[in-house]
Amino acid sequence: MYTANGLKDKDYCLRQYAPLVKRLAHQLMTKLPYSVQIDDIIQAGMMGLLDAASRYDDLHGAQFETYATQRIRGAMLDELRQADWLPRSMRRDMRQIEVAISRLQQQLGKPPNETEIAKEMKISLAEYQQKLQEARGAQLVYFEDFHDDGEHDFFERFTSDHDADPMDILQDERFRGALMQAIENLPERESMLMGMLYEQEMNLREIGEVLGVSESRVSQLHSQAVARLRTALKGR
Repeated sequence: MYTANGLKDKDYCLRQYAPLVKRLAHQLMTKLPYSVQIDDIIQAGMMGLLDAASRYDDLHGAQFETYATQRIRGAMLDELRQADWLPRSMRRDMRQIEVAISRLQQQLGKPPNETEIAKEMKISLAEYQQKLQEARGAQLVYFEDFHDDGEHDFFERFTSDHDADPMDILQDERFRGALMQAIENLPERESMLMGMLYEQEMNLREIGEVLGVSESRVSQLHSQAVARLRTALKGR
């Protein structure tokens, strides 16, 4: 199947590796805003798969699936970079949620529940949960997602304060310890969710089956967990 000029049978490649594209798309979707359409991500990923099939050279020693995964993820991220995928209103809503959680944490001395947070924000529980749903992806990105194939990466191009390199912060042992402690302090179900999502790399459907809730509910709990973590780690 493989030659120095790529894959001989691209139709076979698409059929064989389409499940890989869908799996990567669903993994990425858990960290993206609710407004992003899964079909758009999958389509971009399929283009990345075709590009991988054209460029692959098995003489370099890399397994095709490993190489294709990189090209697929890169194509998906390129699609996101070209779109306005992080609206300003989403950041505003997430800041409001974090402020409410911080106030209640200080007042109650424990993680507030959803009803308490909604009351603090002076909105209904349904409105609060809708904000959580829509806020998906406003909080977390992977550092490596912003590397490209060139010599410079996202942070080198867009971060003016080179003394505050995000990777240096992540590698700081005190910060890592504080993050681990903050995750342990999450409500049990949210702590489990974070482990399944980031350690076991399960998708929303799989996590929902374990927790006995819908995919949209998993998304809400994830947004709330991240808001708690950001609140706990602010200042570090």
